[in-house]
Amino acid sequence: MNRNGLITLCALLVFHPLPERASGQESHPLLGTWDLISGGSTDIDHFGALTVELRQSGDVLTICRTWGRGRTFRDSLALVPGAPPLELAVRSWVFPSNIFMGLRMPPGEKRRVSASWEGGKRLRVDERFPVRGSQGMASVTAVHRYEVSDEDDILTYRMERSSRKSGPETKYVLKRRGARRAFVLRLEDDWSVSGRLSVNAMMISLQGLANRTGPLFYLLYPDDWPFTYVNSVLDFYKDRRYYTFTELKTPGEALSALGKDVKGYVVWDTAVRTSLIVAFTAAGLEDALVVSDREIPLAEKAGLKPLEDFRGKFAGMNDAQIYTWAFDRYWNRCSREFIIWLGGEHGKIMKPAVADWGMNKKAFFSDLSCRPADTAEYSLSRRLLSEMKPMSMVMGWHSYAKDLEEEFVTLTSTFGHRVEGLNTLPNLSFSARIPVSPGFVFRNHHHVEVGSRPPVRKKVYIACIQTDGIGLGAWLKPGRGEIPYAWEVLMNYTWMAPGMAEYFYSMATPNDYFIGCLSGPGYLYPKAVPGEMLPSLIATARAQMKALDLRVFETMDWSGGSEFEGNTDLPEEVIDRYFGGMPEAIGFVNGYGPGYTFTSKNGRAFLSYDYYLSPVRPEADAVADLQELAAINAKRPYFLLVHVREWSDVKRVKGILDRLGGEFEVVPLDVFLAMAGEAPTFEERFLGR
Repeated sequence: MNRNGLITLCALLVFHPLPERASGQESHPLLGTWDLISGGSTDIDHFGALTVELRQSGDVLTICRTWGRGRTFRDSLALVPGAPPLELAVRSWVFPSNIFMGLRMPPGEKRRVSASWEGGKRLRVDERFPVRGSQGMASVTAVHRYEVSDEDDILTYRMERSSRKSGPETKYVLKRRGARRAFVLRLEDDWSVSGRLSVNAMMISLQGLANRTGPLFYLLYPDDWPFTYVNSVLDFYKDRRYYTFTELKTPGEALSALGKDVKGYVVWDTAVRTSLIVAFTAAGLEDALVVSDREIPLAEKAGLKPLEDFRGKFAGMNDAQIYTWAFDRYWNRCSREFIIWLGGEHGKIMKPAVADWGMNKKAFFSDLSCRPADTAEYSLSRRLLSEMKPMSMVMGWHSYAKDLEEEFVTLTSTFGHRVEGLNTLPNLSFSARIPVSPGFVFRNHHHVEVGSRPPVRKKVYIACIQTDGIGLGAWLKPGRGEIPYAWEVLMNYTWMAPGMAEYFYSMATPNDYFIGCLSGPGYLYPKAVPGEMLPSLIATARAQMKALDLRVFETMDWSGGSEFEGNTDLPEEVIDRYFGGMPEAIGFVNGYGPGYTFTSKNGRAFLSYDYYLSPVRPEADAVADLQELAAINAKRPYFLLVHVREWSDVKRVKGILDRLGGEFEVVPLDVFLAMAGEAPTFEERFLGR
């Protein structure tokens, strides 16, 4: 053994004549070069790395294992699958998979090796060899199995030895060389028009273009970003989906690595904030980068040419005029299934994280008002939405400076569309390209079956649901898993970001329970949806619930005003649509803050929230609130449904619930609804009665 250089063992054999091949394998998916993914593999101690190469020439299959980097050990075999076993001379004493064990291969002795195909994507290699321990020679048999995934880019190599009778299996997970490679860049924590917004916007636009052909570019956002999972999802893609990320340090590096499909650049005017929103529309259609005048030198250094320049074009124009100009110029080329409302923050700040998805889909961007009093903008909003296909996706969020959430969602619902927020939703163009793992099935943690009737006692039963989807707030904060807790699932992730849905489901504890939301396959107000369109929306939501193994559905309707200044109740005919359209649902919940619609039909309950837990409400006050509700609602059992604001963590919620006393019991939501359907002590109430 050369201790300072390359350690090799080659057994490249020529057979005369070649036996007839047992299985035709002209171009097998196993062929290629595969590199170890250490996170999912058995430890290799000294060598630390493994590469497997499989090559075919005629009937001969060459299997080459290279252990280590730099100082390596290589074992190469040329075999004919299905042929009789071969006797090969042992050329080196190295026992590579466990070099720190006191075992040596005896040079000059014989090893006996054969290969066979097992099904379409698995190769078996049988081996018998001598090994020398401290007490002398022993004979060992080993079975090596190489199996490629259904996606053809992940190889699992399992090794079984007759001498190893305990412990975990020996398994190496390898990735096809060059596969599942992507780039990552950290955005700057400055979203001001006068600051680093232009650089961040340029990178988001590059992401939207780069990810059209595959998941190539992931962006890291500040730690306090509204969608708190950004860094954690990156780790999931590394550890569970086997992606390798190369970090890019500068926008220049990003352009060099990912700019080959960019056809030019569009310049927005930093003096007119709205011009950036229009620039995203133009850039998505033209496969262009979005830049301000500050980034033009960088774009031109990358060989890009100007395609649109909005500097000075919109001076003195209001938003209605700017978007009318954009409508006339671009609308005919834009998607009729996706549209982006790039609202949220306003004034000197913009956080356009969802823009990568909009550009990826060639969507039209705006932050038009949906308030009827803003006649010009409202009229254009209506025209845009009226020309979209039914059930289109309205992505992003309304402008906090122009209208209210309820005005925005009421208008989109009027045309039968569904909202998927927010403007800060990150990396969707990347996650949309990540399918679920082969064989992965969405499994919720159910506690009762549909039709089950758990025993009901004279107690105050509490169930907690976190607001605003699992992407915001508490999922990664302390306490999750310590008490029964329900989470609102963004159901469109089944097709829009399936890998991200797997991320949440794979992390869920038995106390985490997922429910469908919000009023449809996305956020909508059922009272505002045209009656003839609501059944199709409910049917789509039902299909998504089946895919995600959900049995509880949540509604909310602010089309008559918010819970503080309007009527959020639902009429019985709308509720009947949900009961009839979702026969598998064990029950329904309703509202955001406290609601006032209650019913039970054939043992299935429809309950509104009785309490909204603010993240700033002092714990002692929250305890007193819940106890007072129990005193006023004196009949037992009392079903107290709590909606927890997304910024509260589960640890805080548990601390409040632990102080309530022995009469209170926290139960899983499906148990709660099954009991409420069995013993409905609430008064039946609908809109209008």
